[in-house]
Amino acid sequence: MDTRKALDGQAIALMLVLCMVWGLQQVVLKATAADIAPVFQIALRSGAAAVLVGLLMAVRGERMALADGIWRPGGVVGLLFGLEFLLLGEGLRHTSASHMVVFLYTAPIFAALGLHWKLPAERLGALQWLGIALAFAGIALAFLGRSRGAVAEPAQMLWGDFLGLLAGLAWGATTVVVRCSSLAKAPATQTLLYQLLGAFVLLMAAAYATGQAHFRPTHQVWASLVFHSLVVSFASFLAWFWLLRKYLASRLGVFSFMTPLFGIAFGAWLLHEPIEPGFLLGAVPVLLGIVLVSGGGWVLQMLSGLGLRRKNV
Repeated sequence: MDTRKALDGQAIALMLVLCMVWGLQQVVLKATAADIAPVFQIALRSGAAAVLVGLLMAVRGERMALADGIWRPGGVVGLLFGLEFLLLGEGLRHTSASHMVVFLYTAPIFAALGLHWKLPAERLGALQWLGIALAFAGIALAFLGRSRGAVAEPAQMLWGDFLGLLAGLAWGATTVVVRCSSLAKAPATQTLLYQLLGAFVLLMAAAYATGQAHFRPTHQVWASLVFHSLVVSFASFLAWFWLLRKYLASRLGVFSFMTPLFGIAFGAWLLHEPIEPGFLLGAVPVLLGIVLVSGGGWVLQMLSGLGLRRKNV
């Protein structure tokens, strides 16, 4: 029996903080890309965070669970996690941080589709299917509805955007594997360690294979590595998996639309990235679709509650 519950004040507050952190990470990666390649930086942060998680497990007296074949889904999520950030790192070489964060956070759409197929408790309703239609229509608009003069290299940006969308698909698949396997009952530290190790191995190999394993040790680079290793890959991911174990994934996802908003705002503010009208036109239905897909039941409850209040008045 699924004992996960709806969101409370603690979960809402934590999700807002996580959305701010995740919205900022692409911006920081892009800001330091001239001194350290995003793929190499993500590899280093994954390795450093893996060490921190391992130390935390040692302090707690935890051991890696290998019984009941848990290493199999662990290996799968490690591969998917590494693939997600490989696509993200490569995508940031071609597109803006603002674009990347919107397409990456289509992940709840793909996760909802996978969970609908695998788990009865996560079945999609009519409102959520409408959200999926809106999201994919928005993706099409974001790709096709831009003016040619909006960016200097439109083909390069489209390729980067497409890699961001694939990264969102990989993240959605990771959520499905975690929720539908023995990892759902495993400690968050173990699930995260599988992912971090997978990302470290895959991205380090990719960085060396593509000649991106070098960096200039500036103050900004060191600050970025500390932020990504300690805050993003360690603290925020541990908090995310703790939330996944306690609350319904679809309810958590309703707040994920905040991350692209933070990402767009941070990108425009810190990197002076332009916000093209055509892209914004597509981003709006994508974000609305995420809200409907991830929180369709919650939205209906709010609407019905408003209807009851009006009757009582």
